[in-house]
Amino acid sequence: MTDLQRPEHPSLAQALPYWLKLGFISFGGPAGQIAMMHQELVERRRWISEHRFLHALNYCMLLPGPEAIQLAIYIAWLLHGIPGAIVAGVLFFLPAFALLSGLAAVYLAWGDVPLVAGIFYGIKPAVVAVVLFAAWRIGSKAIKNELLLGIALLAFIGIFHFKIGFPWIVLAAAILGVIGGKLAPAKFQGGGGHGASHKQYGPALIDDDTPPPPHAAFSWTRLGLKLTAFVSLWAAAMLAIDGQQTLTDMGVFFTQAAFLTIGGAYAVLPYVYQGAVEQFGWLNGAQMMDGLALGETTPGPLIMVVTWVGYLGGVAKQVFADPIAAGLAGASVATFFTFLPSFLFILAGGPLVEATRGDLKFTAPLTAITAAVVGVILNLAVFFAWHSFWPQATEAAPFAGPFQWLPVIVALASFLALWKYKIDIMKVIGVCAAVGLAFTLATGAGA
Repeated sequence: MTDLQRPEHPSLAQALPYWLKLGFISFGGPAGQIAMMHQELVERRRWISEHRFLHALNYCMLLPGPEAIQLAIYIAWLLHGIPGAIVAGVLFFLPAFALLSGLAAVYLAWGDVPLVAGIFYGIKPAVVAVVLFAAWRIGSKAIKNELLLGIALLAFIGIFHFKIGFPWIVLAAAILGVIGGKLAPAKFQGGGGHGASHKQYGPALIDDDTPPPPHAAFSWTRLGLKLTAFVSLWAAAMLAIDGQQTLTDMGVFFTQAAFLTIGGAYAVLPYVYQGAVEQFGWLNGAQMMDGLALGETTPGPLIMVVTWVGYLGGVAKQVFADPIAAGLAGASVATFFTFLPSFLFILAGGPLVEATRGDLKFTAPLTAITAAVVGVILNLAVFFAWHSFWPQATEAAPFAGPFQWLPVIVALASFLALWKYKIDIMKVIGVCAAVGLAFTLATGAGA
């Protein structure tokens, strides 16, 4: 039975602890992070309805950059305007920035973190469960008929078997949505009508029929001011690092990465690898892969690997004499210029997205994209499972090395805990981390 009382509007100070908590517990890549936000913001707190959440998510899926942090910025912007967007966005990546910078310093000083490796050994199969659970949760809400199911299956086959890039899958789904919205509009209705989200969770603060707040209204003047503010902030940051060639190169490179790569972290990683390793020599390939492993199993978006790249690059190029100062300078520049455009995309584009809500010619492509994303998330679960269950496997030898039974048991137990017993994701991850650490210390496996 749902609570029929609409939640009270939280102040920014009341919302701040949640955004800070999210920064510390956002494991599992974008799929896991989106699942966490859905569970907390749609189901428990009811700050935003199911359909408004998915409408915002669909837009974020179209953007360059990390969709999970952009979704957090979007929801916080709806609730509390620009101050809310800044608070949610910064707190989303700040804990990961501090953690990865610290791990990079330890990595360079000692080159080995066995305790951390043990924790990761337990977290990896938990991530499999989190991502699979995300696919089930989003899929059960978004896939309402056989056409949308077909789009999800085609997306999975396209990315899993044919290795089609995520941007092309999004484009194809959008085209199918445009066509489907005209030929079979009933199949591509993104919402369920007035109050449809009430049926499962109760009325939401930002509900299906809630008009956009005044600060979310579109205005050419506001758009111009936001674009001017962004350009000014970017130019001021570049001016601040002028004279230090490595930091300037990082500023330009990570700005390009933020704008030119569409499809989330997995689309941007090859671009970052090519530039950071082959073009600029900020780190080597092995160091990049170690950073990716840390990025996959620490809180925050996976693209936080840029913090690792920036830290090692700052030290390698000796931007300052003190290695810690050099590393923090590189990490700060890489992180700032990677995430700055995400705020622009939401603050400038959000009013347009809110204005098109309910218009089928705009929502039908987004509904199709959501279905395709379910297939992509399922592929991500398979990818994580493969690397967790066969840790020594490669593309050339997909089942090389011994099969790991403990990660399979941990993954299954984690999924049951999330799906059947509704246990909090952070508690599941914490238990799995403890199991991985204990097993690694006892046997030396997984390190």
